[in-house]
Amino acid sequence: MKIRIARLPAAVAGGLLLAGSVVAVTPSAAQQLAFGQAEWQQNYDSAQRARVSRSNTPTLSPDAVAATEQAIIHYRALADQGGWGRIGNDRLRLGSRGPAVQALRQRLVVGGDLDASAARGEVFDSYVEAALRRAQERYGLSPTGSLNPGTAAALNVPADVRVRQLELNLVRLRSYSGNLGNRYVVVNLPGAVVETVSNNHVVTRHAAGVGKVDRQSPIFNSKVTEINFNPFWTVPASIIRKDLIPKMRKDPSYLTDQKIRIYNQQGQEIQPSQVDWNTYEATSYRFRQDPGADLNSMGFVRINIPNPHGVYMHDTPAKGVFGDDFRFVSSGCVRMQNVRDYIAFLLEDTPGWGRDQIQAAIDSGKRIDAPLANPVPVYWTYITAWATPDGLVQFRSDIYNRDGLGLGGQIAALEANDSEASQY
Repeated sequence: MKIRIARLPAAVAGGLLLAGSVVAVTPSAAQQLAFGQAEWQQNYDSAQRARVSRSNTPTLSPDAVAATEQAIIHYRALADQGGWGRIGNDRLRLGSRGPAVQALRQRLVVGGDLDASAARGEVFDSYVEAALRRAQERYGLSPTGSLNPGTAAALNVPADVRVRQLELNLVRLRSYSGNLGNRYVVVNLPGAVVETVSNNHVVTRHAAGVGKVDRQSPIFNSKVTEINFNPFWTVPASIIRKDLIPKMRKDPSYLTDQKIRIYNQQGQEIQPSQVDWNTYEATSYRFRQDPGADLNSMGFVRINIPNPHGVYMHDTPAKGVFGDDFRFVSSGCVRMQNVRDYIAFLLEDTPGWGRDQIQAAIDSGKRIDAPLANPVPVYWTYITAWATPDGLVQFRSDIYNRDGLGLGGQIAALEANDSEASQY
């Protein structure tokens, strides 16, 4: 059964390009609409909400470049016509009434998320709810269908600022216009999303946890060369200083509870009680966490990417983060949702590594390394605005302030602090 959501206007910036297009959601496919494929034996960390279907056009592709050029034309026209009015911070939801709902309707119409025939009315009905969900999807926010501070902040960014954001990102998109490879991976840091691409089509999408504002994930190009199943985690020096030492000062049993062992320069294990935690003596030791998907910070797999920044991609036992809008939580590495699907994509051309073999390696509990027969290119990028050929224009919060437009991470921060949207 399909649910009819709304009939959309033609040729409106941020809307579908085709007149009379209808967005529909199939409830039985809800998990596939947001970040793609449900992971076998790991469905519990997949998105459970029905969402507007995502395009299978890669973020880094000639088609996305062309669509973004068209979006800039649309948004320039909107800006020249005065853009859109601001909406208030009223918390609105299905059944709300009043002038604030009328203002929201008009904003959604201008953005192409609500049909112009529904522009008038002071009742928050199912059409407004569906249109707001669609807008939230385009801004990378939880499609709650209700107006909260994060959504209002995204809708209130002026049209001329959105034009400049699109123009900046068009330059970034064009910089990837060369041959990226037949099979490759894109990590979009401000979107906190990973795409796998084959033959210029997105195969899977994965929610990701990326670097905090004060521990930013880097931008670089490399290749995935090896998968480590059931790895140890050697704690980086920066985390020893910033995290482990403060935690041990508060809770002397922390390392033991987390199964983190300490080794001196001779490779001998020492006890936490032998370290002076009131100083930075600990930084001269090596800290290693035992394998184990339920506790180890890398979960059951690490994906190796040679790079000068010392970062990599990995599973995580903290699956709850993938339901959050604000997924800027790591010390620079990228945590993966539905990592089994990602591993299957990477090992597709490596003999002897089908899904059964992957699951067997995980279940063994032993450290097993799987070098890729054909290393897969991976691009860690920073794209905050782009469009796809279906006419959808996407925006993400400029969490690392790289656009220089004053947007920063305030929208994502508002959404993260909103108890209504927080999942973690």
